[in-house]
Amino acid sequence: METFKASSTHDHEWVIDLSRALEEDLESHNNSSSFPDNDDHDDELASTVSIFNVPKALLSSKPEVYTPQVIALGPYHHRRLELFEMERCKLTSAKQVQKNMKPGTKFRDLVHQISSNDVHTRACYHRYLDFDQETLAWLFAIDASFLLEYLQTFSSYSLDIYKINNEGSTASARSSVMGRHLMMIDYTRRRTVHQEILRDIIMLENQIPLMLIREVHGFHDQQDNIQVHELVLVTILMGFCKYISPIKYLEDQNFRQKCLTKSHLLDLLYDYMVVPFPPEITDKEQKDMGKEKEEVTSWFASAVWAIINFIKFINCAPVHFIAKILKSKVAKLLITLPWKVLVTFLNFSGKTALINLASSAENVMEDVENSTDSIANPDESPLVEELAIPSVRELSKIGVKFRPTKGGLSTIKFDKFLGIFHFPVIHVNDNSDVVLRNLVAYEASAAPETMIFTRYTELMNGIIDTEEDVRILREAGVLINRMKSDKEVASLWNGMTKSVRVTKVQILDRAIESTNEYYSTSRKVKMKATMKKYVYGSWPCLTFLAANALLCFTTVQAVCTVYQCSRFFHGF
Repeated sequence: METFKASSTHDHEWVIDLSRALEEDLESHNNSSSFPDNDDHDDELASTVSIFNVPKALLSSKPEVYTPQVIALGPYHHRRLELFEMERCKLTSAKQVQKNMKPGTKFRDLVHQISSNDVHTRACYHRYLDFDQETLAWLFAIDASFLLEYLQTFSSYSLDIYKINNEGSTASARSSVMGRHLMMIDYTRRRTVHQEILRDIIMLENQIPLMLIREVHGFHDQQDNIQVHELVLVTILMGFCKYISPIKYLEDQNFRQKCLTKSHLLDLLYDYMVVPFPPEITDKEQKDMGKEKEEVTSWFASAVWAIINFIKFINCAPVHFIAKILKSKVAKLLITLPWKVLVTFLNFSGKTALINLASSAENVMEDVENSTDSIANPDESPLVEELAIPSVRELSKIGVKFRPTKGGLSTIKFDKFLGIFHFPVIHVNDNSDVVLRNLVAYEASAAPETMIFTRYTELMNGIIDTEEDVRILREAGVLINRMKSDKEVASLWNGMTKSVRVTKVQILDRAIESTNEYYSTSRKVKMKATMKKYVYGSWPCLTFLAANALLCFTTVQAVCTVYQCSRFFHGF
């Protein structure tokens, strides 16, 4: 984090910022009678905060996926010396933007326009920006110019999808976009550099307000009408979303219309992926969940659980009772003392064997004690953060099929009657780790009512444990792997176990509960559970009995070795 500089210059800038904010607030208050909407000026500024620091709980797990490695956009990482190399590319983009400006317009006019919106621009950032007004305006103008020129390389991904009724407008938009992005292709289409820049511009702390990109785009010399002018920018942004989004679905016209209202690129991508969740579905799911809770809390369910707990107590009580006996020092003394006395009394050459026998008895008791402790705490697991759901391989073994859907996250569901798990198709490549983690970080920072995307990542983390799980999903068409191996994809999902807070999403939780219910009622699973409960659960008792039997046989053998028991059987 940037530290505040205790200098007179900084103090002077701080005073200027405060006085300007107070003067604007006073002016807004005086004009409130003529402009009633200004009464909510402070609330509007507070609500525009959209660029946050990555939560420490997430940053500590894998900091390199949240920290820019090649280029800094915006003020958060601007002063990092290792990122200054890309300033040449930014300057080249600024020169290109200046060439494409309207006649008589200079780049300084763009800077002045951005500077006039300084208060609203600063309000987008959660952290205090230690820059004066002019410096910040130049910073945003240069960075927004680079970002706009870079984004134009993705326009073809959207122009191939969206069809405009006016063929002339289509041709005009295509030529306008394709003509301006040729300059960027020389160095950004080199695959390695292009992908590194792409990962950096999607990071949460590397975002700049989307309104700045609109400002830069508005200064371009456009011969087209305003509708086509906005269509060009929408086409660019939609092409970017389609290229980088892990989940791709049939684009929504409503999303295209509100594309320019988003806060920044990461917010745009988040809305692109999560927008298929309509409010009416959420309300319906909440009502259904409410009915289920009432059923669970009914007297019948309480009675059933009481019976189950009583049966568990009956089955486990003998094991725990024996374990307590074995843990006591009296039991150890009763078993080991006779052999020590016998060795001392007899004082024969086989005493070493008997001492080893006594120590073996102690080791057996320790093993039984450890095994009973593990039974007494069956819920303890190193993966306590992982979602409780069977893996893809386990579900596949009981006949569950996985089917891809043509939609977003709202299409996730489990059909208990057919045993089919429906998932949207997800594309996984080298950028996916950065994209997924920063989407989770943004959702955690923005704190929506339901953390849909975070819950989705928890679900995928729960069902994917090994490369075998990835293979099954890939062959089913649910997952498209563009990484080197299935093992890398499994490692990607298994690494995403950190969550800022507990997440509950009704429509996804319903699918999880249905899956667990279907799995637990399967015949194979029931048989396995029965074996585990009645056979493996009794293993400490069987071990104790076997150890005592071995102890008796070894004792007889040792005694017969000393006293030659064979002579007693000659008479028979």
